[in-house]
Parts: sequence; structure tokens; C-alpha cells
Amino acid sequence: MVCQKKLRIVLGILKDKASLIKTNLSTKRHKSSVRRVILRATTHRFYAPPTDNRIAAVIALGHGSRATACACIQALMDRLHRTSNAYVALKCLYTIHNIIGRGSFILKDQLSVYPCSGGRNFLNLSMFRDDSDPEMWEMSTWVRWYGGVLELNLMVSGVLGYHLYSSSAKNDGNKKDKLMALWNSDLLNELDVLVNFAEHVGNAPHSLYLQRKSLVYEVVRSVSENYRLVQREISLRVAELGLRMMSLSFGEGTRFLNSLNRFEDCKDRISVLLVNRNRNDDLRDLVQETKAKLAVIMDEKKQWKMLSITMGDGTGRAT
Repeated sequence: MVCQKKLRIVLGILKDKASLIKTNLSTKRHKSSVRRVILRATTHRFYAPPTDNRIAAVIALGHGSRATACACIQALMDRLHRTSNAYVALKCLYTIHNIIGRGSFILKDQLSVYPCSGGRNFLNLSMFRDDSDPEMWEMSTWVRWYGGVLELNLMVSGVLGYHLYSSSAKNDGNKKDKLMALWNSDLLNELDVLVNFAEHVGNAPHSLYLQRKSLVYEVVRSVSENYRLVQREISLRVAELGLRMMSLSFGEGTRFLNSLNRFEDCKDRISVLLVNRNRNDDLRDLVQETKAKLAVIMDEKKQWKMLSITMGDGTGRAT
């Protein structure tokens, strides 16, 4: 087993060197230089996350032309989809995560429209498997989970109309004004996608011991920061919908209550994964209080609905 692992590492290093030599011999100088930056950030050699310098070099590609940004995302996606190594795949995803958080608008824009539209399963990692040994098999589950996190991250941004790390996301005053102007259905749609994100975070692989690997640890830390921001967005929408509880239709109230239940059901699993990092007790209290009030209102509406049906039937028979 140890010999196989060492052999796999050596073969990975040789693959990286061969890929770099290939880019040096390519006649497409511009695309080759971009590809070299991606290869150096996602090597087979180390089981640690890419260094800050490597990530900064990738981010810098977004400060040039749109063609350079497009070549960067294309090279990164090619690297992700062509590798069968779980560590290389995780490094690619970690690099994508940094682009979402720190990249220029043009780089994020190229990412959000790849290949034709960002969204669910655009990374296409649901079938990713590295079966070279049992540990890599377990690492593959982290690849699939992390890919889902990033897909939902972009879906959240698409539904909300801004990235979680943007200046718009930090201005709660402007967001509250915007939320007040939204229809109930729009608020519920936004809450649904935010809770979907939380649920997926809670469905992390069971092999939490792999967090001792610095790459997995850094992945979880980055996801934890995203979850902190998502909690803030959920809190704003729960508060706004809480003010509208009396005016919600029975269907809207049922949908709101379902979202609150889903969020509560996943919070304990998330606490285990994140070891209570970025725990938001205020949000937990808000959700519990809102659920209790909403349950009473929904029960009253249900009774009124049943009474209306009964009275309607009685009127029909009398006629």
C-alpha cells in the first residue's frame, strides 16, 4: 500500500512536468501561459492547499482582458474534469472558491456562465471517483460535496442578485429596503435556495477525520465562512417574513414553515462539521420564535378554512 502510494505520487509529479513541458512547446503562447498558472496551483505533488502566491497568480488573470479571464476558467475546468486524482480535483475546487470570493467581476462572470449557464450540477462532479486506494475513495466524497457547495454558492448569488462576498451583501440597510419591496413568493424563493445551501453543508461526508489533512481543513474553513454569510441572509428573510405572517396565504405559510423546519433539521449536523464555528445563536432563537408564532397562526387559518368548508357544505345542502 505504501509503495503504491509513493508510486502514485511520483507518477503525478511526472504528469505535472509533462503538462508543463507541453505548454512550453505550444504555439498558442497566451493560452499556454494561462494554463501554466493553473497547473502550478493544482499540482499532484503536495496534499496541502495551493499557496497564497499560486492563488494570487490565478486571481491576477482576471485583471486583464475578457479573453484572458475566459482562458483561465476554461483551463481550470479542463483541469478539473480531466483529472482522476481527488487531491487535484479539490485544489481546482478550492481555486474556484477563491475566484468566487476574491476574483474580479470579469472572472466571476466567466465562471457563472460556464459552459452556458451556471447553476446546479454545472461542475458535473456527481460521478467523480478516485478508487486508487480507500483513502482516495473517501476523498472523492469530499470532492463531490465541495462541488455541490460551490454550485449552490453560485445559485444563491444568481437568485439574490449579488455575490455573498460583494459590497452589496455587506449593506444590511439597503438589503432590508429591498426585501420590504419584494413579493412574498420572491422572499420564499430566496429563503428556499439559502436553506438548500445550509442543507447541503450539513450533508458533509462522514469521514470528518480527514480534516486532519490541511487541504480538507482549509476547504471546511472556507465553507464555514460561506455558511456564516448565508446565515445572515437567512436571518434577514426570516425577520421580514415574520412581520408578514398574518398576511401570508395558507400555502405561503406552509412553505415558510417547511423552510424553517428544514433549516432546524440540518443545524446540528452543521455544528458537528464546523465544530460550532460561526454559530449564530441569534438566528436559532429567531427561527424558534418565528416557528412557534407561525404554527399558531397556521393552526388558526386551518380551523377557519375547515369552518368555511363546513359552512359552505351546509349552505349547499340547505339550498
